[in-house]
Amino acid sequence: MRKNIWGLLLVLPLCLLGQNKNTILPANVQIKVATMAAPPEFREEATVMGYNAEGEFITLRKGSNGFICLAPNYKTPKYYASYCYPESLEPLMKRGRQLVAEGRAVEKNEVRAKEYEEGKLKIPEQPSILYAYWGTLENLDQETGEMNDGRRRYVIYVPKAMAKDLGMSNKPNNLGMPWLMEEGTYKAHIMITPPLDHNH
Repeated sequence: MRKNIWGLLLVLPLCLLGQNKNTILPANVQIKVATMAAPPEFREEATVMGYNAEGEFITLRKGSNGFICLAPNYKTPKYYASYCYPESLEPLMKRGRQLVAEGRAVEKNEVRAKEYEEGKLKIPEQPSILYAYWGTLENLDQETGEMNDGRRRYVIYVPKAMAKDLGMSNKPNNLGMPWLMEEGTYKAHIMITPPLDHNH
């Protein structure tokens, strides 16, 4: 009997920890966190996608300005990230979500690259930006959607671009300077990560 009690005491904290780490926030809080990634003038009218009480990915709010914001994935709380982007990037993002849901995360880029080359997956020909905002759940202000340790990143998709043609490096840096990642590919993109003291 005593062994059972000790076993329960050991398991219970782990169960509670798991519940805390996978908490699904109320829809209004998810909307606040999701839209924090966007420029202020885009936040109020953006479409927001997130999770219902059952953990299903749904549209939490239908917008009207052609902008989509994604609430953080409650299953990955270590880095609690939200994203915003124009609707023109949704085919790329949606296909990625589908492949992950199918358990094909490892081959996601390979599949999308093939579909892009075959004309099955559309990506804007003009540069298109994705805004990212992330921090940790414990530092989240549920009233404002801000995170005390919040950081920002800007990702500008420029399919097939080469770094030398854009006049920039293809190597990352911690100076906040733009650089080109995955150059020459279907999802070549300019990365800009502001230094820590310039994120808010």
